[in-house]
Amino acid sequence: MNESIIKRLGNLLSVKSLVTLVLTGVFAVMALKGAISQDFMTIYAVIIAFYFGTQSQKVQDVMEGGGNG
Repeated sequence: MNESIIKRLGNLLSVKSLVTLVLTGVFAVMALKGAISQDFMTIYAVIIAFYFGTQSQKVQDVMEGGGNG
């Protein structure tokens, strides 16, 4: 149990995850202030799509690999 928690925390500290978390925090602050620009929204959407796209690809690869092994 502890090993899985440590592994998840380690994955959370990857550069990709940190950038996504910081950007989400900035998005939340800008949303509360009502100051979200179109440029920021475009950049945010691309980064979030990349993050979740790579995450779903990892899950799909694991599922396909598990069925073949």
